[in-house]
Amino acid sequence: MHMGFDWDTRDMTIMLLAKLAKPLGTARIVINSLQIKGDLLLMPILEGRAFLYSFVSTPDVRIGVAFGSGGSQNLPATELPGVSSWLVKLCSDTLDKTMVEPRRRCFSLPAVDLRKKVVGGIVHVTVVSASKISRASFKGSPTRKLEQSSEEGVNDKDYQTFVEVELGQLTRKTNVRPGSSPKWNSTFNMVLHEETGMLRFNLCNCNPGSVKYDYLASCEIKMKYVADDSTVFWAIGPDSNIIAKHAEFSGREVEMIVPFEGPNFGELAVTLVVKEWQFSDGTHSLNKYKSSSQQSVDGSSILPSRTGRKINVTVVEGQDLTVKERSGKCNPYVKLQYGKAVQKTKTSDSPNPTWNQKFEFEEIGGDEYLKIKSYTEEVFGDESIGSARVNLEALVEGSIRDAWIPLEKVNSGELRLQIEAVKVDEDDGSKSMTSSSPVGWIELEIIEGRDLIAADLRGTSDPYVRVQYGNLKRRTKVVFKTLTPQWNQTLEFPDDGSPLELHVKDHNALLPGSSIGDCVVEYQRLPPNQTFDKWIPLQGVKRGEIHIRVTRRVPEQPKRTSSDSEGYLSNSHQITGQLKQMMGKLKSSVEGGNLDAVSLALSEMESVAEAQEEYMVQLETEQILLLNKIKELGEEIINAPPVLERRSSSAI
Repeated sequence: MHMGFDWDTRDMTIMLLAKLAKPLGTARIVINSLQIKGDLLLMPILEGRAFLYSFVSTPDVRIGVAFGSGGSQNLPATELPGVSSWLVKLCSDTLDKTMVEPRRRCFSLPAVDLRKKVVGGIVHVTVVSASKISRASFKGSPTRKLEQSSEEGVNDKDYQTFVEVELGQLTRKTNVRPGSSPKWNSTFNMVLHEETGMLRFNLCNCNPGSVKYDYLASCEIKMKYVADDSTVFWAIGPDSNIIAKHAEFSGREVEMIVPFEGPNFGELAVTLVVKEWQFSDGTHSLNKYKSSSQQSVDGSSILPSRTGRKINVTVVEGQDLTVKERSGKCNPYVKLQYGKAVQKTKTSDSPNPTWNQKFEFEEIGGDEYLKIKSYTEEVFGDESIGSARVNLEALVEGSIRDAWIPLEKVNSGELRLQIEAVKVDEDDGSKSMTSSSPVGWIELEIIEGRDLIAADLRGTSDPYVRVQYGNLKRRTKVVFKTLTPQWNQTLEFPDDGSPLELHVKDHNALLPGSSIGDCVVEYQRLPPNQTFDKWIPLQGVKRGEIHIRVTRRVPEQPKRTSSDSEGYLSNSHQITGQLKQMMGKLKSSVEGGNLDAVSLALSEMESVAEAQEEYMVQLETEQILLLNKIKELGEEIINAPPVLERRSSSAI
């Protein structure tokens, strides 16, 4: 069905802030009217349960623009040349790429509307095979980059093809298969971040004896969540007809044979399975928790945006992580970022690592994503081997989400995460603060190391230890030119149960320090005020040990005098004076061009900074102890026996 479309509105205000070259500064561009006019094509599919719509040709677009002034804007309220035409071109190009024939959008007509807001989904894509691939079909393709000279004397059987699957920034590749009818049967785990998605399949040919490959053709399949918990898939068929499939529930397999774009370019057979849709109310399409018990009447979530909950994220394992071509090795670790909090796993030495490390975050409202970045440790700086993001909006207390997360911006690699939301009651928090075992601190003494690996060409290392305890980081001094360093430094941390990780590094004044081993100190089960003395072997390297003593200090809570406060104040002034002195030394060394003096000054500044951090940790510990004492006194007053109350009243 064809129909005219003319949308003209002036009831709108869209403000854009444009940054211009100096001395113009910034300009405020306000869009106050928009008109789109064109011929619309409507095509019913799936027996009337949905229809596709698109423009027959690029529609006419008119945009009304006003220019404001004030604030930091240096321009008068006059029109900027070319802005209106640039906005019109931007809007026209967007429409042309998304909903001008043969690009079509879908509008579903479900019999039931469950009123769920989709925040993501998981779909398994299997690239089965291709057929009717002919060299004659691609010969005239404008998108093909094969040289004509390479085609002579080559037939269809010499094709070495693979398919690249794209979903947003997530890409995966099949193996290479020969012939004009290759069979791959490659399945990929793909992630959606909204209710719609577009799968693009790029067919490529490998040139024998070359690392380059040639793009041949592509096709697209679009998918959309329907409000009755089903899924619609559609694609462009032969002669611009429609191929549409409907999966009534998650887990149902859909098979589609889609032609590559262009005349007689061949066909691609794929199967698609939506494993689950995830919703904002904490349910998902395969969850045992039904939406009726988790959702309010209007479909909105009954969970508040800020609940005081904690998010526990366990990085379990990884598989098929990218191996760098230069080194041929993969020493992966994972960084998790949620809001401003950043956590890091230990480093493994396998492309299929096992971590089983658990991290805790404070829940944040406002649709905050968990950002995942995977790196591999290299001698001259760590390199990225993929990233991903996970929407944490749909978490339900008491249910652990266990999922394989595919890494984006790389061709392979997945991480297995277990995510759980835990409610933290205020009563429980106060009980833990005033329990019989008062909160203390962890006293870690890093004594020495032995049999460390040589990181320098001269056969020695400049080792130091970087300690990570939750979000806190400390480090020891650098011991130069030795494989048996003596540190004899004591560090203190508030005892909150965080993992205690030691990373032994080789110091370099110009480049990032390279790793010469790491280990984890298990202290959580130590009895109070008892010291654990042990040599711990370093992981991720062939040899090396580190000698430590760790103690869980539980203080007797002695009385503080005014002299203690004066001591803290004098320490603060002393550290500040030392930092100023070190800055003066560094400045004079830089001006004199003495690199050895610069390196020494930097090392001294690091030691002073560490002393300042230790001082801050001590203050934090004292603050916790003081709060505990105040809470205990408050509870004693509240829970005073009634007899004492009567005596006091009679005395009055």
